[in-house]
Amino acid sequence: MSPFAHFLHDLRMRHGIRQRDLAERMGYETSYFSALEVGIKGPPPAEFVERLIAALDLPEIEQEEVRRAAAASQRKLQIEHDTPQDVFWMLAELRARVSQLHPAQVRMIREILELPESLAKNRTEPFRRIKRRQHEGEGANM
Repeated sequence: MSPFAHFLHDLRMRHGIRQRDLAERMGYETSYFSALEVGIKGPPPAEFVERLIAALDLPEIEQEEVRRAAAASQRKLQIEHDTPQDVFWMLAELRARVSQLHPAQVRMIREILELPESLAKNRTEPFRRIKRRQHEGEGANM
């Protein structure tokens, strides 16, 4: 379940409001609300989030939480064109195995991402050796 789906359900429960009533108050179909809450639909557009905030008159801390949950629930990743090749390969491996990751692996990856930013600033590209062509006479009978 996505962070937004989980947050939306918890938020609705804390406010003691039924899906149908909240959907109606916000001007959405109950079926859309249900699909969001069980994670069938991806994260909602910003307009939905803002209507939710207004409909429940959420305090500032919950406003930030709902926005963070929606952002964390994005299913697509876009990377810059000049990203190093190693990052592309890492993401390809992660994409292929993400559904089989053990919770301990997920925790480890998240911990690595939380390492100090100073490590990222000292990042260097791997050194590539370019093979030299042998000139006639080199390397033969030495």
